[in-house]
Amino acid sequence: MSRIVAKQTLPNGQTLRLIHGDLTEEKVDAIVNAANARLVHGDGVAGAIVRRGGPAIQRESDAWVQKHGPVSHERPAITGAGRLPCRHVIHAVGPVWGEGDEDNKLRAAVTGSLTLADEHGLVSLALPAISTGIFGFPKDRGARVILAAVVDFFTEYPEASLHEVHITLIDEPSARVFVDEFRRRWPRSVIPA
Repeated sequence: MSRIVAKQTLPNGQTLRLIHGDLTEEKVDAIVNAANARLVHGDGVAGAIVRRGGPAIQRESDAWVQKHGPVSHERPAITGAGRLPCRHVIHAVGPVWGEGDEDNKLRAAVTGSLTLADEHGLVSLALPAISTGIFGFPKDRGARVILAAVVDFFTEYPEASLHEVHITLIDEPSARVFVDEFRRRWPRSVIPA
């Protein structure tokens, strides 16, 4: 069962929520998949999305890569969502820890996802803690980069169609790290259990 653990309304009226729950159950316009550059969805968040959403997501991903080539950090791919309760999946490629310039690559993946959502006129989006799982990016550092990227996007584009972003995390350790970062940025944003 999903639970809102922190919520912050930003100065331009956009809402940022931290959800402890299953990304594949989010009823938003799009969810973000923590993908690899070839969009081979086998493990982690990507595997869970395809298992729940069905093989259509992998087929559309394969077609996207065949047409456009590998996905970059800066420019995610978008597909349909198969059987998921959202309309789209945005496939963002975060950095593998140790490859160099990881903070900027993670920031680019988040900003690219938000930009792509806005280009498609989407209002709500849910994303995982990109790169902080099997890609090895430290969770606390990832939380800082991801939240900063979202806040900076909303500050720079106050008229964007995107008004609501969820950071949706299934595991308790990641949720705790993000709660700490919400609390550091906005002391009153955390919702008591």
